[in-house]
Amino acid sequence: MVRVREMDETDIEAVSAIRVRGWQAAYAGIVPQSYLDAMTIEDDAARRRERFSRAGGVSGDLVALGGRGPVGWICFGPSRILVSGAGRIGEVYALYVAPDLIGTGVGRRLLGEAHAAMKEQGFETAALWVLQGNRRARQFYERAGYAPDGATQDDVYDGVTLCELRYLREL
Repeated sequence: MVRVREMDETDIEAVSAIRVRGWQAAYAGIVPQSYLDAMTIEDDAARRRERFSRAGGVSGDLVALGGRGPVGWICFGPSRILVSGAGRIGEVYALYVAPDLIGTGVGRRLLGEAHAAMKEQGFETAALWVLQGNRRARQFYERAGYAPDGATQDDVYDGVTLCELRYLREL
């Protein structure tokens, strides 16, 4: 059983490990291996510490705690994009679970808590972006009520352009 709480500075190293290992596991065969190999927990933690040092951020960060400490993390806040006719939109910026715990309900629990927080903040719709080739994540979000709305954007990783799909869900 996991418990979810707001992330604090003491969680930075663990969250960075979850994020980096999550990228390396989820995106193997999708994102160039050279990009994944260059990711380090230390670099990610340094960026995260910098972000935490700036007061007044608009995003919410939640961690899922298991017996070994943080085992999952979600970051969400106001949408960075406008969607015509969708009302006030929140966005899930990132969701990662320790790779050995994928499929155990940790991600579902974090997503549910983020949805509740966004709804409490007055958001009517949740948006997120997912790599087109990440079928496992797409299935996870579809089971959670998200659907692609046809919008796409391209990201470049070590010279390789990958397409992301925008998914929406009513809160």
